[in-house]
Amino acid sequence: MARGFESKDVEFQQAEAERREPARGPVSAEEGTREAARRTVELALFQARAELARTRSSVRRDALSRAVVDLETQLGVTPDSRR
Repeated sequence: MARGFESKDVEFQQAEAERREPARGPVSAEEGTREAARRTVELALFQARAELARTRSSVRRDALSRAVVDLETQLGVTPDSRR
C-alpha cells in the first residue's frame, strides 16, 4: 500500500530537523541547572524590560531600571551589547 503525501512530508520534516540540529552530547545535571537558571534570568529580564516600557510611575520605572541593570549583570550583558 502506498503511503500518503502528508506522511512522507512529515517524515521529511522530521529528518530535516534532526539534520539541522547540532549534535549535543549528554548534558550534566549541573549544566542543565545552569542553563535553566540562565533561561529564568533571561525571562525575568524580558519581563522587566517590557514592563519598564509600559509603566508610567516614576517610582516603578526607577525600580524596574535597577532590576534590569541587575539582571543584565547576572547575565554578563554589557551596555554595548544591549538590545
